[in-house]
Amino acid sequence: MRYILSAVILGFLLDLLLGDPRWLYHPVRIIGNEISILEKCIRKIFPKTPKGERAGGVLLVVLIVLTWTIIPGGLLYIAYRIWFGLGFLLQTFWCYQLLATRSLRDESTRVYTQLEKGDLPQARYAVSMIVGRDTESLSEEGVTKATVETIAENASDGVLAPLFYMMIGGALFGFIYKSINTMDSMVGYKNDKYLYFGTAAAKLDDVVNYIPARLSAWFMILGARISQMDYKNAIKIFKRDRYNHASPNSAQTEAVMAGALQVQLAGNAYYFGKLYEKKTIGDAIRPMRIDDIEKANHLLYSSAYLAVGLMGVIRFLVELALDLSRFAAL
Repeated sequence: MRYILSAVILGFLLDLLLGDPRWLYHPVRIIGNEISILEKCIRKIFPKTPKGERAGGVLLVVLIVLTWTIIPGGLLYIAYRIWFGLGFLLQTFWCYQLLATRSLRDESTRVYTQLEKGDLPQARYAVSMIVGRDTESLSEEGVTKATVETIAENASDGVLAPLFYMMIGGALFGFIYKSINTMDSMVGYKNDKYLYFGTAAAKLDDVVNYIPARLSAWFMILGARISQMDYKNAIKIFKRDRYNHASPNSAQTEAVMAGALQVQLAGNAYYFGKLYEKKTIGDAIRPMRIDDIEKANHLLYSSAYLAVGLMGVIRFLVELALDLSRFAAL
């Protein structure tokens, strides 16, 4: 579809300018609500055995992906049929909604502000809004580390991966990606409740994030270079520690972030009162400081600008080549 590039760039700029308005119901929340409702219904139907739960998880994946292919695809088709401008506006608006660059910076900055004021309890509360781990007993360094980690991970999941898919297929591909990613974040746990039920969602998320996660890491390395961070150490830690996570994709950008900031991320953490032992990522060349949150956001923005620019050029050249081939065929 033509003009996808323009819609993605405008959506990206709107995200930087406006962020996520709190009064506007976000489509990811709708996806999340649907996942919750379907999970309850499916669990009532399928037997509570490993085989039954795996089958139920597969059905959940199929229903969610179908829903978020048919609904946005159908609405875009209708909007473009009514008037091109309406379709383009809807495409641009959804591209804006599906990106989280500004909101990621804003939410992490709230943590930084409380740390700067010396209010550790409020900083713990602020970080609990953006991470899944237990935060009640985190130290100042622990809060800072958790915040930097979520910036690094969501640089891919919330910004660079959606950009990658929207550059290919516009808002429709963005919705498909976000539906899969949201499922993984809700049911893709390896605990007693989701060990079998969440298998299909977790595996599919691994597949769709395989290329974007690695591209995101290299965009962040380039971002570290132009931001005058330690990009050589970022490359070193990326090559060494990018698989120090249960997921094959999650440590890709965390490794770059740890190397660029010269700090150590990851390690053991508590979830729902239970200690989970994890490998560390990076070397503790220096202790973490609260201003590492600002540095992490700076790297996030640099990487996002580079991604839009480079992927945009590739999309433009592909469209140009297709136009020239059509012209030559006349």
